[in-house]
Amino acid sequence: MAAVLASGADAALSHGSAAALWGLLRPLRGPVDVSVPTQAGRTSRTGIRLHRCASLDLDQVTHHRGIPVTTPARTIADLQTSVPPRLVRRATRQAEMKGFSLGSSVEADGMRSDLERDFLRLCRRHGLPAPRVNVRIGRWTVDFLWPAERLVVETDSHRWHRGSVAFEDDHARDLDLRQRGYAVRRFTERQVREDAPRVVADLRDALRLSS
Repeated sequence: MAAVLASGADAALSHGSAAALWGLLRPLRGPVDVSVPTQAGRTSRTGIRLHRCASLDLDQVTHHRGIPVTTPARTIADLQTSVPPRLVRRATRQAEMKGFSLGSSVEADGMRSDLERDFLRLCRRHGLPAPRVNVRIGRWTVDFLWPAERLVVETDSHRWHRGSVAFEDDHARDLDLRQRGYAVRRFTERQVREDAPRVVADLRDALRLSS
């Protein structure tokens, strides 16, 4: 709160600091991120990373725990230009789990991480049927879906999910999907990139394909 107050009456917590306040990411090391809807006037202070955002509208700022903060949708939009794609993906998943409205400001590019791109290349390289990508099922957005076979595949980077706030969400997601009648396969970054034959064999079995 002190960082926001020090930045002016129209300032709001934003970017990684806002994501931490909303519970979308763990607190990131470094200065506190604060945005102001102007391109001039204020100067940064020690411990504050000031973002001058003329595009920051009043409806993109709210209060959470008594602190002026960018909305979840605006927060994730800001993260897309300030943190690695995997953190954007994690924050987006957290927002979905919490039921936050993301609106049109968070656009799906069809691929939300390098790992997802690698998985799709693996499917093409081994002649597997093309899955649908980043599909909404209930309150979740799954990485890959084969609708006819009711097969969902999630690709996760171990370093971002071990011990993270996403851990419980992954299990809640899997349980919910299974209760909806979907089979769920979850592959790590190492498996996709270094153990492709076993991943492909598992997928062929799940898709009921001959070798």
